[in-house]
Amino acid sequence: MRAATDPFRVAAVGDLHCREDHRGRFRELVRQANAEAHVLLLCGDLTDRGLPREAATLAEELSALRIPCLGVLGNHDVEAGHAEEVEEILGRVGVRLLAGDHSVVEKVLGVAGVKGFGGGYGNATLQAFGEGTVRAYVQEAVNESLRLEAALGQLDTPRKVVITHYAPIPGTTEGENPEIRPFLGTSRLMGPIDRYGAQVVFHGHAHHGSPEGRTDKGVPVFNVAYPLLRRQDPPLRFRLYEL
Repeated sequence: MRAATDPFRVAAVGDLHCREDHRGRFRELVRQANAEAHVLLLCGDLTDRGLPREAATLAEELSALRIPCLGVLGNHDVEAGHAEEVEEILGRVGVRLLAGDHSVVEKVLGVAGVKGFGGGYGNATLQAFGEGTVRAYVQEAVNESLRLEAALGQLDTPRKVVITHYAPIPGTTEGENPEIRPFLGTSRLMGPIDRYGAQVVFHGHAHHGSPEGRTDKGVPVFNVAYPLLRRQDPPLRFRLYEL
């Protein structure tokens, strides 16, 4: 068992968008994670359309993992209405998906996870006013932030990590089309992160965003969308971070 002061290496990636024809596509990612990390974190959009057969393909890829694997779902994973089946299929190979809950790895690393939602940032955050559809949209973002707060509030570990699909800060969406950035996340997610002392945050969703940024209180935030990581020089299969 790792001591509380021992280094803990986290591998994080999102937006794999696995399809049926992707057999073998992530084999090297799994091999490298096994060799370099103590845990693999998956930040949503694990499947391309949320189909069970896509989840089965990804499960086959991840079955070779020898380290714990935690994740959250993304908007693509719920698209087809089979989110529970996707979760069940990935669970068979040891992938635990978090949805407003938490998990502890080796008694030292606490991971809190939510899918998150959109709504914009700072003074431009969408408010619950006007049409019922607007109020419902805002409420979903509020609910996700409350779920994250509840998950973080239950963690009592030396190190805390947050995983989401949607971006909790605007900085990591820079590079995306300005018109869609408010739909890529919301700063409502940042409040719990700063209040409960997370050491680092990983998210996906913003394929054309920026690799990293910080919350208002300086917590590092990494955009680990796979398409973005593959465009780095050199290309990455995941972000490796040591706590």
